[in-house]
Amino acid sequence: MITATFPHALAASLATSIPAPTWSGFNLGPLRVHAYALCILLGIVAALWLTNTRWKRRGGPEGSIWDIAIWAIPFGIIGGRLYHVFSSPDAYFGPGFNGTGNLALIPQIWLGGLGIWGAVVLGVVGAWIGCRRAGVKLSSFIDAAAPGILLAQAIGRWGNYFNQELFGGPTTLPWGLSVSPQFVPSGFSPDTLFQPTFLYECIWDLLGVAVLLLLDRKFRLRRGRLFLLYAMVYTAGRFWIELLRIDAAEQITFFGITTRLNVWTALFVFLGALVVFLLLTFVRREKVSDSVFLPGRERALVAAGGVEAGSADPVAGNDDGDTRVPPSAADTAPESPGDEGTSSDADGNGREKTEP
Repeated sequence: MITATFPHALAASLATSIPAPTWSGFNLGPLRVHAYALCILLGIVAALWLTNTRWKRRGGPEGSIWDIAIWAIPFGIIGGRLYHVFSSPDAYFGPGFNGTGNLALIPQIWLGGLGIWGAVVLGVVGAWIGCRRAGVKLSSFIDAAAPGILLAQAIGRWGNYFNQELFGGPTTLPWGLSVSPQFVPSGFSPDTLFQPTFLYECIWDLLGVAVLLLLDRKFRLRRGRLFLLYAMVYTAGRFWIELLRIDAAEQITFFGITTRLNVWTALFVFLGALVVFLLLTFVRREKVSDSVFLPGRERALVAAGGVEAGSADPVAGNDDGDTRVPPSAADTAPESPGDEGTSSDADGNGREKTEP
């Protein structure tokens, strides 16, 4: 009996590297400041910092990042909450929408519950409004913002740790997660250790940030393609991490397979992003300017003193928001294999490079 129980006891004793949190926030007068909300706030700050740095390097007008963020962030939070509410409706509307839920919980985002899918969709809508008002291309902005969004998600996932939620199934791995007894799911012993899915996703997202930055530096991805790569990187990780979770979730059946809603969402978003990325890369191969401005808006901003004089792009734009460089005799000459996908903005004659 001692021999049989020793491995389990040893594994349980070693698997204490991620203890249950003993702190979940603090009181500020009558206001309770939750750790979950602080993680979200810290993620937003980190995303703004990285996006602002990249936006400046791409020629974004001074201060425009804040004009865009003031629309994108509230829209993103609302979208994230709406997706969570309608993808996990029991607490808010009752099982089967029978009216036994508590609608007052819907605005209480500090208790947890933001769906990244809704946050990104409505966040992009808000960013589009901000970009139109600032006179810049949405595609340029979301490419600049993509690594920052993933960085924010990596930090925000620690909110799940402090809320003790959305963990995976039981494990004896040395990095197993301990949770407080009141958060242990029914049917499990209070000393059960669980898969720390928040940590898996945090590490995956941080690696994704590094990959996006390296690929963008090497290939100068434009026209929303870096944002599409972000979608593929994130959903590839979310797919397998979601399969580890044991929390209650909406189950959806496709092709005779029943699994969690977020698994299907990750799969379909990945495939959609991949198709659009391939179309932009191999079908719509265009020579485009690196200008972040909407056609005609840069000159107006220069005249108004909104950007530095001399930075205006004299080339007229097309109606999809990308400024197209007119062909020249040099453009019609065949390029060497090494020309495509270089990180330089132009060749020795100042000619724009074809995007990879």
